[in-house]
Amino acid sequence: MGRAGVIVAVVAAAVLATGATPGEASRYLRVGIYDEAQTLYGPVDETFPTLKLLHVQEIRLNLYWGGKYGVAKTRPRRATDPNDPAYDWVLYDRTVEYAAQYGIHVLFSIFGTPGWANGGRAANVAPTRATDLRNFALAAATRYGGGFADAEGKTIPAVKEWLAWNEPNNPVFLMPQFKRNAKRWTVVSAVAYAKICTAIFNGVHASMTANERVACGGTAPRGNNNPNSARPSVSPLAFLRAVKKAGLKNFDAWAHHPYYAGPSDQPTTKPVTAKGAPATAITLGNIGDLIRELTRLYGNKRVWITEYGYQTNPPDSIFGVTYAKQAAYLTQAFAIARKNPRIDMMLWFLLRDDPNPNGWQSGLITSKGARKPAFNAFRKMAAAGAVR
Repeated sequence: MGRAGVIVAVVAAAVLATGATPGEASRYLRVGIYDEAQTLYGPVDETFPTLKLLHVQEIRLNLYWGGKYGVAKTRPRRATDPNDPAYDWVLYDRTVEYAAQYGIHVLFSIFGTPGWANGGRAANVAPTRATDLRNFALAAATRYGGGFADAEGKTIPAVKEWLAWNEPNNPVFLMPQFKRNAKRWTVVSAVAYAKICTAIFNGVHASMTANERVACGGTAPRGNNNPNSARPSVSPLAFLRAVKKAGLKNFDAWAHHPYYAGPSDQPTTKPVTAKGAPATAITLGNIGDLIRELTRLYGNKRVWITEYGYQTNPPDSIFGVTYAKQAAYLTQAFAIARKNPRIDMMLWFLLRDDPNPNGWQSGLITSKGARKPAFNAFRKMAAAGAVR
């Protein structure tokens, strides 16, 4: 083999190792923020100029089907029609319109089952009939398809990116996680989620809107795989295998939240495991493990990081890092994502610290409005690699 042939072979081997294809060298990474306290029901008119200053390209919002901010608090008679009187889209229309005004894309995470759809149970319990969720997803994708007019005749801007649920391997967001049948335990959260994501995928794509993409997953970074624990949960790789077994077939991307474990962890730190045992957690330090398993099970699917962040101390004295380390780790984390040919999206959580001291403190801004060093680090990073 000549020198040129050796170079081609080396490049091909590197491409195969990442699960990418040669044509992906020109792929993009869209960067943004997930903080709906600021972008959905907070001071939206103040938030968007700040997002523009930060060169934010994407914001993520939960599009609540049920619950306090739910679009469908009562059962619609014509569930696929966005104009059904049971639907209330006002809160979401406002943010979508602001985002369009400032040139920012929106990622909608459809989440939360209304009581009428699951027998009066909590919003984190799957719907009784997947068809109800599919119909809601179709109504939502139709309304935000880019050609739908509101009650005043104004065309509502388009939303092209969608995520099915949030952290379905975490009992906070999907219950139950396990169920005992005869003598064995089943990961019923994966069974339910396969139906959830299929319903949302089918509903969104049934709107026939061009260039829509639907991600499954949005998985939490850790899980104990122990149905007898006080808080049973499923690790990301185990969950991915379980949804495959449960029949999940179609999605455009797999989303994950590769948070660090503790304040001593850098973005490159790999999860600690028992000697000789494979890692169960998926952080940014071993994101390649998730990508390899995704490739094995589903081929060359795209990867979205739809939550990531470092909390600061002050005010979080347990998980927080210094302001300087937060800024450095932010820069490092986005560089890792940008270099990975499979990752298309990276969203930081949050824009502003939670005013509750027990809440998340990973904002680029303190709860009182002061900019942390991470603010300028994000701005510089986003400006240097901004793509639309």
